[in-house]
Amino acid sequence: MELDLSIQALLGALLIFGLRVTDMTFDTLRVLFVMRGRKPIAWMLGFCQSAIFVIAITSVLSNLDNPINIIGYAAGFATGNVVGIYIEERLAIGFIHLQVISPRYGNALGERLREEGFAVTEVPARGKDGMVTMLNCNVRRKQVTEVEKLIYEVDGDAFITAAEIRSVRRGFWRS
Repeated sequence: MELDLSIQALLGALLIFGLRVTDMTFDTLRVLFVMRGRKPIAWMLGFCQSAIFVIAITSVLSNLDNPINIIGYAAGFATGNVVGIYIEERLAIGFIHLQVISPRYGNALGERLREEGFAVTEVPARGKDGMVTMLNCNVRRKQVTEVEKLIYEVDGDAFITAAEIRSVRRGFWRS
């Protein structure tokens, strides 16, 4: 296997890299939209992703004698995963269920979140060291940082867990 470093070979490897970054970005986003039940977006991303994949893999397989193409393909795969995750984090589509356990300030915390327009359900609970308040609050993913900041302003010792919610039916949502 001979290493071809001509401009044409390098541009071909760069094209393969770019196709694979795009393909894997779409693939990562598609999987995340599938998990959230967003069928039309998942379909469109899947269609585009598979078409780009066919072009990229054909380019590699038709030029297997140049290892630069294989490197471009592999690097595009890895980079596309990271780019897809970054874009999905920036879009922050969907909802998160926050469960907050506050040993001392549960009522104040619930009131503060309600003052800011968030729906909160308070539940008395028993923890390791006695009674605590467990608060349940569903928020848009884009609001998680804001809500966490509010929680820690009231109770710096609050324990927060977050879980993604696939679908939402009825209830109160802050506009």
